[in-house]
Amino acid sequence: MKISKMLASLALMGAFTLVAAENGVTDKEVVIGQFAAISGPAAQLGQRLQVGMQAYFSSVNAQGGVHGRSIKLLTRDDGYEPEKAATAVKALINEDKVFALAGSVGTPTGLAALPILTEAQVPLVGMFTGAQALREPFNRQVFHVRASYFDETERIVQHLTTLGAKKIAVFYQNDAYGKAGLEGVTRALSKRQLKPVSIATVERNSVDVAQSLEAILKSEPEAIVQISAYKSCAALIKQARAKGYGGQFFNVSFVGSRALADELGDIGQGVVISQVVPFPYAQSTPIVREYQQRMTEAGQKDFDFSSLEGYLTARILVEGMRRAGKNLTRDGLINSLESMHDVNLGGFTVNYSPKDHQASNFTDLTIIGRGGKFMH
Repeated sequence: MKISKMLASLALMGAFTLVAAENGVTDKEVVIGQFAAISGPAAQLGQRLQVGMQAYFSSVNAQGGVHGRSIKLLTRDDGYEPEKAATAVKALINEDKVFALAGSVGTPTGLAALPILTEAQVPLVGMFTGAQALREPFNRQVFHVRASYFDETERIVQHLTTLGAKKIAVFYQNDAYGKAGLEGVTRALSKRQLKPVSIATVERNSVDVAQSLEAILKSEPEAIVQISAYKSCAALIKQARAKGYGGQFFNVSFVGSRALADELGDIGQGVVISQVVPFPYAQSTPIVREYQQRMTEAGQKDFDFSSLEGYLTARILVEGMRRAGKNLTRDGLINSLESMHDVNLGGFTVNYSPKDHQASNFTDLTIIGRGGKFMH
C-alpha cells in the first residue's frame, strides 16, 4: 500500500516536472527569442522591430507581467543572411532555451529558419515578410501579423492602373523575397491584361544597380515597382534621378520606410510605399495612440512603421500568452492565438483560426513628402 502511494506520488511529481519544464518558462519569467538583421544593409528593419517589441514588453513588465511572469527578449543578429539565420535560430532554441520566437526579418532568412523551428515545434509570431512561401503550405507553428506581398502589390498595381499607367517596370532583389514580390506584381498586372515592360535584379546586400537601371530605362516605364531592401532601392532611385528619369517609384513595406527616406534625403520626395500597419505618426486610431505612449515611456522619441509592426507583434504574442493561462505551454499558446477571431486592437484587427494564421489583410499607400515626412 505504501509502495503504491509512493509510486502515485512520484507519478504526480513527474507530471508536474513535465509541465514546469517547458523551455523558456519559469514562475517569474518567459523568454522570447528574436532572429533578425541587427547589422548590415537591412539593419534598421531588425533594430526598429526590436524597439517596438521591447516598448510593449516593458509596459507589460511594469504592470506585473503576464500571469506574474515578466517577459525577457533575447535577440540574435543574422545580418539578413540565411546561413546566419539558421545558426541564430538553433542557438535561440538549443542554447538560450527560448519559449517562443517573434519579430524575424526577411524571406530568405525565414525560409532557412522554418524547418528548424518546425521540427522543434517552437511557435513564431510576426515575420517581417509577406512572402507566400512562408504562408503556403500552412504551418501550425507560424503566425503572421502583416498582409502578404500579394496584398501589397495588388494595392500598388490597382493604384497605378487607376491613374492610367500601363508601362510598369519591376526592380527586384534576386532571392526568395524579391521573387515573391515580382510574382505579386506580375499576377496583379496579369489580372489587367498587362505585363511588366522590363524586369531587372540586384543581389541581396548589394547596391550594384547600374546595369539594372540601364535595362529598365530603355523600356521608358511610367513607374518602377521596387522589391528590395532600402540600400539598393535608394541607390537605384538616386541614379535614376541623376539621369533625368521623372517617373514614379513604388516600394513594398519591407523596404523599410524610414530607412529609405533617410537614405534618399531630398531626392525621396514623391516616392510611394505600401504599408501593412496603420499610419504611426497621427493619433487617429487608439492603437497608434497607445503605441506612441508606450514608446515615449520607453524613452523612444522616433515613431515609424517598423517599430509599430514590432509593437503589434508583441501585443498579439502577449494576448496569446494571457489567453493561454497560468500553465503556459507552446501548444497552449498556439491554441490561444487561434482563438483570436476579429479581435480589434484599436484600429488593427487580428483574425486567426486553426486553418488561417495571417492576422490581417490591411494595406495602405504612403508617400514621402518634404523633409522626409510621410503622408497618406
